[in-house]
Amino acid sequence: MDGSLVGRSYAMLSESDLPALLLQRVARLRSTSVEQKYLGAWLLSPYFTSYCDSVKTVTAIPHISPKDIRSFKIALPTTIAEQEAIARALSDTDALIESLEQLLIKKRQIKQGAMQELLTGKRRLPGFKGKWTSGKLRDFGHFSKGRGVTRDQANSGNIPCVRYGEIYTHHNDYIRSFNSWISSDVAMTSTKLKFGDILFAGSGETKEDIGKCIAFMHQMDAYAGGDIVIFHPSKINSLYLGYYLNTPEISRQKASKGQGDAVVHIGSASLGELDLKLPEIDEQIEIVSILQDIDAEILTLEEKLTKAKAIKQGMMQELLTGRIRLV
Repeated sequence: MDGSLVGRSYAMLSESDLPALLLQRVARLRSTSVEQKYLGAWLLSPYFTSYCDSVKTVTAIPHISPKDIRSFKIALPTTIAEQEAIARALSDTDALIESLEQLLIKKRQIKQGAMQELLTGKRRLPGFKGKWTSGKLRDFGHFSKGRGVTRDQANSGNIPCVRYGEIYTHHNDYIRSFNSWISSDVAMTSTKLKFGDILFAGSGETKEDIGKCIAFMHQMDAYAGGDIVIFHPSKINSLYLGYYLNTPEISRQKASKGQGDAVVHIGSASLGELDLKLPEIDEQIEIVSILQDIDAEILTLEEKLTKAKAIKQGMMQELLTGRIRLV
């Protein structure tokens, strides 16, 4: 078990769940004096999770004892009515968070469906009937390589930079913001990016993920670190490539060309062999516009979800400590 998960979850049984069996490594709590949902809110609070981290036994299987759980102190309103009011307020926030999470899942599925249809030609947009062009990726531009930028250098200045690992962890399809900033000295030994460049991760942990790429669509000075393969396209909309080169069809091609087991690599020669099928530039632009509109909706939902989670954390800090009283 991951030690960071100890004390991070609970389930509340109702009469409809009974009879039920208690398995190993599961602690049971019963109370006749505390409203159960109020108690549950405490168990999911940062106060309880921090407490669990402080008392858990770090062994091959990290754990906390029932005695440790019973020793945890909570602030308790004197009336069940106030406990219920607090639990209800937090539950309403949980419901909002869950609804936003479900909307995000649905919207991301819509995006994946749109990409699968529009980027493969399965569905054509009104007004476009032209034949798509086939060719290898190398036929539509040329390659270069990123250079330098160690982990220690990633926060050495104020010049934006992309490191290959961030393509997996921070970016999707195109660069919206930067996570690393280098000094002018480091920039002198790194590769400067040009507007419209496509950045591929040249190393990764699995063949399924190898060669994930992003488009650089900024007019600022920015640089690429090592293990990044840079493609400079010509006569192709770069945002279109950023989406298209991450579709399942192209990802399967990249996976078949990845080399290695523990660490998988892919280079410009293999990426240049990718088979592409592209619409005319005007259709590319229209497809990109649709996908960017969906991305904007996803971003709005993500911001709302982040705000809702922050509101819940603030409510927990105020309501569970008695700083704010509801009744």
